[in-house]
Amino acid sequence: MAMRVHQPREDAEFDFILRMSAVPVLAYFTGTWPKAIEPCRAMDLVVGAVAEEYAGRVTVVRTDITRCPVATKRYEVTGAPSHVLLKDGEAVADGSGPVPLAELRDFLDSHL
Repeated sequence: MAMRVHQPREDAEFDFILRMSAVPVLAYFTGTWPKAIEPCRAMDLVVGAVAEEYAGRVTVVRTDITRCPVATKRYEVTGAPSHVLLKDGEAVADGSGPVPLAELRDFLDSHL
């Protein structure tokens, strides 16, 4: 995982990152239950690459569903991996499942 990816330990830290970000936030939601582990690991690489490539334009936050249940509910995340693009704390677009790097780039480019 790239160093540019924030990993909040709780909802309060997640909210702090949102408030402090001067750019849109890509919240990437992960899970640790058996069926989520492999797809989330695959997405970790994609999200890490995006964090490097979009540095300064997007803040990337890797959010564990069990550690940030309030954020998970707020953005209506029902599975992992999922991603939500936030502007000023409001969801503007979302997606779910593991996606290739090109698809995540297209997702960001179409909403930035």
